Amino acid sequence: MTQEEILKINKELSDKTPLEICKWAVAYGKNPIVTTNFRPYEAAILYACVSASTTIPVVWCDSGYNTAATYTHAEELIQKLDLQVQLYVPKQTVAHRAVTLGIPNIDDPAHAVFTEQVKLEPFKRAMKELQPDVWFTNLRQGQTALRNTLDIVSQDKNGVLKVSPFYYYSDTELDVYLEENALPNEFDYVDPTKVLEHRECGLHSN
Repeated sequence: MTQEEILKINKELSDKTPLEICKWAVAYGKNPIVTTNFRPYEAAILYACVSASTTIPVVWCDSGYNTAATYTHAEELIQKLDLQVQLYVPKQTVAHRAVTLGIPNIDDPAHAVFTEQVKLEPFKRAMKELQPDVWFTNLRQGQTALRNTLDIVSQDKNGVLKVSPFYYYSDTELDVYLEENALPNEFDYVDPTKVLEHRECGLHSN
């Protein structure tokens, strides 16, 4: 898809609801997926996606470092929305990595190795095995400098169409969306690969 075509699509989708955007993307793609880490507000994107397609694969790259609250929240959403979860985990256990690498400080060059092991490798493996042409994400404007350059629809280096139905939503608007649809939220979430809220971990850099 050319940049001109993407610009045209974003213009057409600018006044659509998240569900309408999801339905458009599901109809466009032959093999859509949605990725999640069950961080705050993930219930919104998951609800919108399964409302558009009840059989959409939900890719969960579980680093193994989530809080107990996040795992509880994940299980609640999996049951509530009947999510078709495809679980991808690192090849090394947390216990083994605690001995060999630990969780390096973000200023330590070893942190890049840590990020590759617990987040990037499982994600790359998922994309290689599932071969999606549409990838739903919950990216939003204002999260990072990189994400401010995107839009509802963008394209990664492999040509996969990245769709962010809530791109222009604020936290307040998402709170309303969750309440209107009786969806739970959870804020006890930690991502050891990002550490800082406005720092990219590399997943969306390509």
